[in-house]
Amino acid sequence: MTVHDPKTDGTTLPRKDKPWLFRTYSGHSSAAASNALYRTNLGKGQTGLSVAFDLPTQTGYDSDHVLARGEVGKVGVPICHLGDMRVLFDQIPLGQMNTSMTINATAPWLLALYIAVAEEQGASAADLQGTVQNDLIKEYLSRGTYIFPPAPSLAMIADVAEYCARALPKWNPMNVCSYHLQEAGATPEQELAYALATAQAVLDALRPRVPEADFPRIVGRISFFVNAGIRFVTEMCKMRAFAEMWDEIARTRYGVEDEKFRRFRYGVQVNSLGLTEPQPENNSHRILIEMLAVTLSKSARARAVQLPAWNEALGLPRPWDQQWSLRMQQILAYETDLLEYDDLFEGNPAVEGKVAQLKAAALAELAALEAMGGAIAAIDHMKARLVESNAARLAKIESGETVVVGVNRWTEAEPSPLMGADGGIMTVDPAAEEAQLDRLAAWRAERDADAVRAALDALREAALAGENIMPASIAAAKAGVTTGEWAQTLRAVHGEYRGPTGVAAGRSNQAEGLDDLRDAVEAASTRLGRRLSVLIAKPGLDGHSNGAEQIAVRARDCGMEIRYDGIRQTPEQIVEALAETRAHVLGLSVLSGSHMALATEVLERMRARGLSHVPVVLGGIIPEADMATLRAAGIARIYTPKDFEVNRLMADLIALADPGASAAE
Repeated sequence: MTVHDPKTDGTTLPRKDKPWLFRTYSGHSSAAASNALYRTNLGKGQTGLSVAFDLPTQTGYDSDHVLARGEVGKVGVPICHLGDMRVLFDQIPLGQMNTSMTINATAPWLLALYIAVAEEQGASAADLQGTVQNDLIKEYLSRGTYIFPPAPSLAMIADVAEYCARALPKWNPMNVCSYHLQEAGATPEQELAYALATAQAVLDALRPRVPEADFPRIVGRISFFVNAGIRFVTEMCKMRAFAEMWDEIARTRYGVEDEKFRRFRYGVQVNSLGLTEPQPENNSHRILIEMLAVTLSKSARARAVQLPAWNEALGLPRPWDQQWSLRMQQILAYETDLLEYDDLFEGNPAVEGKVAQLKAAALAELAALEAMGGAIAAIDHMKARLVESNAARLAKIESGETVVVGVNRWTEAEPSPLMGADGGIMTVDPAAEEAQLDRLAAWRAERDADAVRAALDALREAALAGENIMPASIAAAKAGVTTGEWAQTLRAVHGEYRGPTGVAAGRSNQAEGLDDLRDAVEAASTRLGRRLSVLIAKPGLDGHSNGAEQIAVRARDCGMEIRYDGIRQTPEQIVEALAETRAHVLGLSVLSGSHMALATEVLERMRARGLSHVPVVLGGIIPEADMATLRAAGIARIYTPKDFEVNRLMADLIALADPGASAAE
């Protein structure tokens, strides 16, 4: 193993590499509140922005749409129009900033708004630096903020890349995101293969649209956003495998000779899936270990790092919590000597062996996807495999094979002094949504309606003609068009997509304890006079469907009749489905923080339809302070991430569906 031995003559400091960009993923309540948070974090030493948008913005709805109720400002900042974007970046010079925007289906629109604000500030588009995520395939597989079907979505991703190559040469037009694949249970091999297949699908679509001489530079602007979990050696080797495989793909598939255009450029947020609700202070140690996997190996070091906060399994982190995560990065970069050395793992046989193993398995997976026609054609297959992988992960935690400290071992603990009177999290002021609706109404009233109509007509014509939608989107942004109007115009052209749930083909990979549960389901079904039936639903815009999918798969394997229609349903649609199926139990899943508004509306509609006798269970990231109110409103059971024993949840569903079972037995 060779390392750099820093030398000094006593008058100069040892050479240090430039550290990665320090980011915190943030945005909440309103553009003004988020702007204040950004400026505060930049003052604390953050060197780049990472913008979180709320679910209505991500899915192309204005804040006053029926599906946006309860979701406005909850998991990010609401951006409905150019005025909101102006406020978001007030006093932040975009010509000098590096901004990452985690946005996918509405990426062309949010980039158009960003360009419009930058130009108003006097910045040249050619100087803008940053990234739009702009990756739809992982939305179909895991995150759920898609709008349009795969083919037009791929065309829009290529629109952004083509436009940026011409007008924003320093901008990364796509950030292939494998982060959420791991959050959905992907193995390292699946994460490698599915992410690289996504990049290939985009580059294959883009190649005929740009001059051949420009294509290597465009390949060089594709970046990745990767997850790093707690298995340090595996995750570090995965990053090295990513770098080697991307270099090979760029060279052999796309003929890129210049080494600088073949570099694997990636940012990272370390794993949130492994953060625990019990003993949440342990999460700070997990986050630090996961950060080391993407920083210690110079050959595969992240270009930008953003860390979750210790309390993200509980709810929205407070500014102090984000500061703590930022300080982890700064201590590693500035207090240690890490950046003075060459790669610490070069030549290590254990590392090289693990990298080779990961590459071989990922290449086999990639070849299988290619045989199916590539990533777009293989969406259903990949979704089903993720459901199975996640089920296997959960089964190992349930059985104790995978140890999670504080969850399935060493569960006794002292009360955490970090929690505080606020429950350890920041809550969004309920008045923030109403204020956003007022601002939206005022914006619509003050704009030039004729200019808006003309801009939307031009956008529609561009989409129908198959033209690049970026110029029309920028013109629409400047005319005062809203996020919902932009998306609805394109919905009318391309239609709307409902992704696969992966439940039909997925298996639970859990045999232990199922025989007793199956017997209980059979007995309950006999007493009920028909098959025990459960309706599982996700109200609102929350696309994190992993929990709902795993409950649906396990319940089906226990013999229950399951209906799960996927994400993005209104309370009205859920109650209609409940009346139609005559389900014995209704299960709601909400992880966006909108559980109070959405669950209570479902209960109110159930009472109005004479369905209040059906027990309702609720799962999600739900603070203790909300639980008493929800139970008083009529929720029968509440489950949070600490409830990892899925078979116990199955027993609860059986008991709720057949309350007379105890007496009968």
